[in-house]
Amino acid sequence: MAFIKEESGDIRIEEVFSVKQEDTEEQTASCDWTVLNDSYSRTVACQLTGTDQCGSKQAQFLFEMKENSVLSLQKYPFTKRSHKEKKRIKELGPDQPNLQIQQKSSNRGRIYTRAFSSTSYGKRSWLAGCNISHAFYCFPCLLFQNPGTETSWTTTGVRDLKHLSEKCKRHESSRSHLDNAMRLQFFGKLSIAEQLDEGYRIGIRRHNEEVAKNRHILSRIIDCVKFCGAFELALRGHDESESSDNPGIFRGLVNFVASLDGVLKEHLENDTLFKGTSKMVQDELLDCMLSVVKEHIIKEAQSSDFLSIQADETTHNATQCQLVLVLRYIDAKSNVQERFFEFIPLHSATADSIATALKERLAVILPEDQKGKLISQAYNGASVMKGATAGVQRKIQNVYPNAHYIHCYAHQLNLIVQQATSHIPKVRIFFSDLGGFASFFSRSPKRTDVLDKAVTHRLATSSNVRWNFHSCAINTVFEHREDLIRCFETIRDSGDFDPVTVREAGAFAMLLEDQDFKFFLQLFHNIIPHVELLFTRLKKKDIDSVHIKKSIQQFQQDIQKIRNSHPSLVDQRSSGGSKAKRRRSLSPEVHERIAAEVCDTILGHIMERFSFTNHLVSATLLQGDRFEQFMVVFPEDALSRTLKAYPVLNGSKLKTELSLIYCKEDFRACCGAVDLLQLFIENNLEEIFSETVTLLKILITTPMTTGEVKRCFSTSKRVETFLRNSMNQERLNALAMLSMEKKLVTEITDFNQKVIEKFASQNERRAIFLYK
Repeated sequence: MAFIKEESGDIRIEEVFSVKQEDTEEQTASCDWTVLNDSYSRTVACQLTGTDQCGSKQAQFLFEMKENSVLSLQKYPFTKRSHKEKKRIKELGPDQPNLQIQQKSSNRGRIYTRAFSSTSYGKRSWLAGCNISHAFYCFPCLLFQNPGTETSWTTTGVRDLKHLSEKCKRHESSRSHLDNAMRLQFFGKLSIAEQLDEGYRIGIRRHNEEVAKNRHILSRIIDCVKFCGAFELALRGHDESESSDNPGIFRGLVNFVASLDGVLKEHLENDTLFKGTSKMVQDELLDCMLSVVKEHIIKEAQSSDFLSIQADETTHNATQCQLVLVLRYIDAKSNVQERFFEFIPLHSATADSIATALKERLAVILPEDQKGKLISQAYNGASVMKGATAGVQRKIQNVYPNAHYIHCYAHQLNLIVQQATSHIPKVRIFFSDLGGFASFFSRSPKRTDVLDKAVTHRLATSSNVRWNFHSCAINTVFEHREDLIRCFETIRDSGDFDPVTVREAGAFAMLLEDQDFKFFLQLFHNIIPHVELLFTRLKKKDIDSVHIKKSIQQFQQDIQKIRNSHPSLVDQRSSGGSKAKRRRSLSPEVHERIAAEVCDTILGHIMERFSFTNHLVSATLLQGDRFEQFMVVFPEDALSRTLKAYPVLNGSKLKTELSLIYCKEDFRACCGAVDLLQLFIENNLEEIFSETVTLLKILITTPMTTGEVKRCFSTSKRVETFLRNSMNQERLNALAMLSMEKKLVTEITDFNQKVIEKFASQNERRAIFLYK
């Protein structure tokens, strides 16, 4: 053991001595102690000085000693410390480091080796350890050291692992240990006599009754805040005073609840210290609720095997750039979760700014030893995000090497259809004309009234970005073409409209009769529904790369069928119409060429953009429709790429497991990684197919789209409307969290009580919320 002396700001070794190996009280004849050796005193001195050699050298720095460490308590006794230090040591509890103890013993000619195990601490909470002497101590006895306490538990320490359990049982049954343990438990509390006093107990009971009442009232107020947040309602009104006619939804809801709850009603009418309805209290409650949900999400993410992130930036109503962060992981119940985490304000939308913001949040979510759990990052295709050398994905991967980049597949699908319909002039003109129908009716309620009577169906506005609007517009015009013709003719012939309206209505009626327009309408009426179906599948939360691979193949087959059937479309176009109109329209050959070009463009871009390469090739290993092929020729190349992308996998065991899966015909019905994982879990096959289960979790955790990010932006626009765009960032995050994760809020055990605990501990409050 070493004693340190400090003189004139210099730290030096005053005395160093080692514990002798020949400890007759603890050592047995059959044991070979390897913990201590002749250089023990030299090692202790080096650790205390922080130098490689000790002796004449002055200490560089003092070896860090915890306040609750054995060495610290032996040097500075507990009884001589200040009351504040004593309370802190009690809160810290015993120091329980890993000890380097290894002992050999013989029995009937056989040699046994015993080593330290951290489970010893779990069996007895009073055990403390010292990583200098590598021995066990009794924490309560080390603090108080009553007469009769064994010195082996306070001074020299216990190192005999063979008889440790017996020594512990004997010591914890001793009178001195029981007395010391009781003194530690009652330290900082009222004496036993005071606690047994009748007046004291009555005061405690009254205090707790008041706390229960205050908690009940605050819980009702929290329920009102949760309700407003879940349904994206504005909490504050124009004037929240008692006499106001417009106090806001929150105050109105509190008053309504008070009419059903007498305790809350009495509180609102009589209490003058804390009503709980002010703006400050609303903000504090929202902060506490956000904190509770975030802590739950972080706990889930840290307990999961793998984690992925989705992020995107946009400009909200207050013209401020903000980044949204979504976490994707598999929870303890094996369900795929995509959790909104935060809206992050950005000063600029540069790669450095976005990457810095993401790394700051990831440092909070994932500790240093869990960096390998981040396996994927999904963004849109902007150069700022996807740049291979200076983009966000590269900057994140420099810190988290396993975080592979995913370009959102829904975004890529939009780009594919946009490319297929923008570079052909005739097709571009068709969609421009298609958007004119909705624009014509949107400019006048009088026109809309005629549309409602003739068609009984509104027209969706066309968009170059959101292809579901194209789908709605095409379907509506295709299904109600004859009704639209009559509608335009009614407007043209009624005589109740201005000349411009009459002229436009006549032009639209002629357009709907045009053979070229009808051909393109028929063509895209066949194509767009397949795009919409794939787009809908891509937006699902529980979609995985295996399922997407199958959906893409089905989409390719559908487009190829349309490609092969385009002559019939031309025949349909040629079946009606006058010769004059047929001469002005495009020839069947041109229609056939354009239809083939549109389909070929979509198929070509699908193969290019949706090709599963690099880390995504791992999805092909579990593609059920290829198991029969893999049984004959094992996909060695896909396996090697998978192992390179995910070093956590055991290659030889994974190959054996996959070979067995390929041979079983029952597995060929697998249509996705989620279904296969559920099969293994339900039949307790996780240990048998451990590497396959790990691969499945990687595939499921990897997000293929950023659909949840888009949903977060939609929620943000509803929460932060144009009239409410001055709310601070914390309030926006809290209200958005209550809206998007309202199901999680209801599932968190004792959510209201956890919020109250945080709320009560924030400030010194005049209302009492903590039990004694």
